[in-house]
Amino acid sequence: MRTNTTRNSAFTLVEIMITVAIIGLLASMVVPNYVRARATSQQNACINNLRQIDGAAQTYALEHMLTSGSSYTLSELLPYIQLSSSGNIPACPAGGIYSPGNTVSNPPTCTVVGHTMP
Repeated sequence: MRTNTTRNSAFTLVEIMITVAIIGLLASMVVPNYVRARATSQQNACINNLRQIDGAAQTYALEHMLTSGSSYTLSELLPYIQLSSSGNIPACPAGGIYSPGNTVSNPPTCTVVGHTMP
């Protein structure tokens, strides 16, 4: 004798709601950490770019026998800076703008808050 058994193996609404709630909880923990890690990496990249510009300024000053009170422009540092693939001075990953120090003794700065050389 054959019995006709059919199984409906579908998820219930409660199971789907619990799964969505768990995924939402995990996402709420991951997103803030991702944003913080991204901001930290942008800050570190910017500070490294500022160090490169400062090193170029110091090298330029030594080669041209400038004193600590002498001024310079970014265009004068181009031969001393490793340029980006587009041939420009590396840009701040957070969208800031670099400006040289007023004198050789002042480090370059970025317009983004917190992106300063230590």
